[in-house]
Amino acid sequence: MPKMKTHKGAQKRFKPNKAGTRVKRAMQNKNHILNKKSRKRKRNLRQGDYVHSGQERMIKGMINAGGKSN
Repeated sequence: MPKMKTHKGAQKRFKPNKAGTRVKRAMQNKNHILNKKSRKRKRNLRQGDYVHSGQERMIKGMINAGGKSN
């Protein structure tokens, strides 16, 4: 059976934390149409967040397909 390939779109969007227990992601709504959003809202969107626990296993499988699995 051939090797599993890493999902390149997921690899660019998600990153495991140093312990490898959680998966980090960037916040959405920060790309365009920014002039109607408040300064406070845009500032808070700069901070990252963690992937929801229900989606975490699927995303780990996509980003760890080429390497070690957790």
